[in-house]
Amino acid sequence: MVSTGSFESFMTKVRAGDENAARDLVRHYEGVIRREVRLRLEDRRLLRLFDSMDISQSVLTSFFARASSGQFALETPEQLVGLLIGMTRNKLAFQVRRQRARRRDNRLVAKTPVEDLSVESTSPGPSQLASDHDLIDAVRHRLKDEELLIVDLRAEGLEWSEIAQRLGGSAQARRMQLARAVLRVTKALNLDDDRRA
Repeated sequence: MVSTGSFESFMTKVRAGDENAARDLVRHYEGVIRREVRLRLEDRRLLRLFDSMDISQSVLTSFFARASSGQFALETPEQLVGLLIGMTRNKLAFQVRRQRARRRDNRLVAKTPVEDLSVESTSPGPSQLASDHDLIDAVRHRLKDEELLIVDLRAEGLEWSEIAQRLGGSAQARRMQLARAVLRVTKALNLDDDRRA
């Protein structure tokens, strides 16, 4: 895990879209997400339809998109773990509800021989990284100029009070402005199934 002392600079790099920081985050915290899925998934038959890797990729994609827009104010590694666990629970619950809503009989899903399964890497591949960058670009493209400026200032590591000093208004008003913008963009991009995380 990342130490508390270097956590602030680590999160600044993550918000700025630094690929090395993103890889470190995935390497250190993906296991937490996957373990939470395995512990929480009560109906093991659903593993034929999705697994911990699917949920993990969904959580991390949402996290990076929302972190790059400055939505999260995390101060410690423990807060990051708590956030990722919350997002994981919401994503898992969403998938379970989705499968049940479709009334799928997962007993009818065809079994695949082990030798026909592709082995997934624990780190994101080039296509996943490209997809993440495309998502970040899509988020940034949908933000208004002032909202984008707030995102960039947060990515530089500025506190809300410092942003309010530069742009005017109160720290709480600027935080709410960005929160509303992120909510608007996540709805526009259909990323809102884990809004409560």
